[in-house]
Amino acid sequence: MSILAAVIMAVAVLGRPVVHIGLSAWNDRNELQPLPPGVIDDASRLNQTSAIVKAVPNEPTAAIQMLRSALKTARSTGKKVSIAGARHTMGGHTIYKDGLAIDLSDFKQMALDEQANILQVGSGARWEDIIPYLNERGRSVAVMQSNNDFSVGGTMSANAHGWQHNSRPFGSTVESFRLMLADGSIVRCSRRENAQLFSLVLGGYGLFGVILDVNLRVVANEMYRAERVIVSSQNYVNTFASRVNGVNDIGMAYGRISVAPDRFLKEAMLTIYRRDPALKGTIPPLTASSIGLTRPVFRGEVESDYGKNLRWQLEKAIGGEAGNSVSRNQILNRSSTLLENRKQAATDILHEYFIPPQSVGAFLEKCRTIIPQYKGDLLNITVRNVQEDHDSFLRYADQELFGLVMLFHQRRTADAEVKMQAMTQALVEAALSVGGKHYLPYRLHATPKQFSRAYPQERAFFALKRKYDPEQLFQNQFYLKYGQR
Repeated sequence: MSILAAVIMAVAVLGRPVVHIGLSAWNDRNELQPLPPGVIDDASRLNQTSAIVKAVPNEPTAAIQMLRSALKTARSTGKKVSIAGARHTMGGHTIYKDGLAIDLSDFKQMALDEQANILQVGSGARWEDIIPYLNERGRSVAVMQSNNDFSVGGTMSANAHGWQHNSRPFGSTVESFRLMLADGSIVRCSRRENAQLFSLVLGGYGLFGVILDVNLRVVANEMYRAERVIVSSQNYVNTFASRVNGVNDIGMAYGRISVAPDRFLKEAMLTIYRRDPALKGTIPPLTASSIGLTRPVFRGEVESDYGKNLRWQLEKAIGGEAGNSVSRNQILNRSSTLLENRKQAATDILHEYFIPPQSVGAFLEKCRTIIPQYKGDLLNITVRNVQEDHDSFLRYADQELFGLVMLFHQRRTADAEVKMQAMTQALVEAALSVGGKHYLPYRLHATPKQFSRAYPQERAFFALKRKYDPEQLFQNQFYLKYGQR
């Protein structure tokens, strides 16, 4: 009788999670439809726009000739030009209606100076191209996003940051780059040569010219051993400071905050990657990312309180790589498509808010009210810290900040878009009220006044855009929303 009771209890305990995950996997069909000819979009899947696409070839001389010809034609015909690599922005930053869309995704030649640890790479190269190349040579990317399917030029244009703790944004690793201006001329930009343009292009969203090739500082690939700790979200910053700051054997660190209704924004997980000297010199080859149950568990959160609670319980119990050894390159070599929304009727939308360390708790308190008020379907919050930016003009990191990266599920309807815009403006206001600001590559829902308050250098930034591009050849939806006032 006791065995039967135990079996019944086990079925009762395990049955619902198994059924939930099974249904999530069963319903996870790829429903995405290809775009019609002559139409482009970005990662939001909410910006379908007609455009003439010009693909840049990989061979440098042919690429330069093609670009000069395309820009000349655009100037003579009154076309505006937008620039794209992987199109991972979400607010039309790579799109202009009926414009000329420059596609750099094939422009990805690479060469490594192993003595100087400098990688020269075409701006269209994605990190999924670069990481294996560097891995074969014992090197790794110094600073990048947490996924590998972004382009170098896109990372530069948003001046992204990542899991590389206590680091400045990506621009801090850029030594120099070549830029084609609107008239077809090419200039080299660095901290010493054309320094103002160098600063403007980093985080400049493609408004100053076409980034050709980039010289990046790279670092050694390493083995790490992961560990994690569960803390209250209010104690996350202090825990990060005590366990990460000043500790020399840590290679990377990031956090997650619970979106589970049972612990909504009240609990956090800090993952630390410590260098593993026992395995130094024995770095294994890169392997394909194994998704396993991660995807059905993650996608099972959509519009499901139970799914959100289940994911957090599983992550606390068995999630992540705690206790395992893994190379730096293996951590970075993950695609965002592994967890992407594949439903035609819905999409996933990113937000990010940069908050001073002392204000993270206060911001989360405001979020606990705002997000339920607008019925936001929040799937994930990742936490990364970033140090003060000394390079970009339109900088977000004007001090040490913690970036809270939020992923929301959104239906692709007009009503859902209105609600998302209202919630975004409320969250931007909350960030501003505690001395923070929002990140700019996502939906253009912040009001122009909010944008100006978050980025007081914006007027000078757009004035310089018109100085370097007096015909305003390079344009996009971001510029139309905030730059033409």
